[in-house]
Amino acid sequence: MINRRLVLLLLAAVVGSTSAISPISTVAATKRSSPPTSPWGVEKVARGGGGGDVGSRFGSTLDVIISKLFPAGFCWQLASMLTKSDASSAKFALTTGAGEAAGVLGGHVLYSLIKGGYDKSVLESALLLATGTLCSGSSWQPVVNTLQSMDLPFYAVFAGTWIFCTFAFNFGLRIARNIYSESMDAVEEPTWANGKSDFHLSMTIGGATAFFVGTDSAYRSSENFLLNIVGINDKDSIVKACLLAGLSTSLGFGVAQALFNVLFPAGKCWID
Repeated sequence: MINRRLVLLLLAAVVGSTSAISPISTVAATKRSSPPTSPWGVEKVARGGGGGDVGSRFGSTLDVIISKLFPAGFCWQLASMLTKSDASSAKFALTTGAGEAAGVLGGHVLYSLIKGGYDKSVLESALLLATGTLCSGSSWQPVVNTLQSMDLPFYAVFAGTWIFCTFAFNFGLRIARNIYSESMDAVEEPTWANGKSDFHLSMTIGGATAFFVGTDSAYRSSENFLLNIVGINDKDSIVKACLLAGLSTSLGFGVAQALFNVLFPAGKCWID
């Protein structure tokens, strides 16, 4: 009798343990959600585990300058010197905007190839950025022409260009998100959260376009505080002019982004 009871108890224990385990083994694996993406359309990966600390932000800022901001200014200037169109024409505006967009797209892809991290998402994020750049780059000359025709002080032209090109870049970026997110995995669809970070990014791009105004050495040169740094003269070679243009956009973005890097709390800056 005792042995029979022991056997029954052992069987009950085995059945009970099996029933306790089986629900766990039959639960389907949770589907991995898409990683959060930055306004650049790439995964937000903390550099060195920094999680948005000031040091990691400046490292990312340097990456952006090398891969995108310098090529943007360089290629805008190159396109402006190669085109035969008048600077007041729509063709000139579109040609230079396309040149700048090509610089961003090519620079982003080439930098990724050099670092050994190229995949399909790199091209997709490059297209996102290039679309925003096409809008701001094509807007730059008409905006500057309009403001200078009003005989405004250099600082007013500088500030006006910053403001207008901020909205132009953001417009292109948001349109691109609406279109590309349907077919590109690396481009996050428009949300309230990435809308804020996109605009913060656009503000730093606006800074780059404002500093680019400093390359015009003919307009109110006595007020141009950037003249001796990035001013382009008619006698400058194409290479020198393009290098100065790239330097101006790099400086403008770098100054604007440095303020963001220092002022924004960890995890709140678009570049985190």
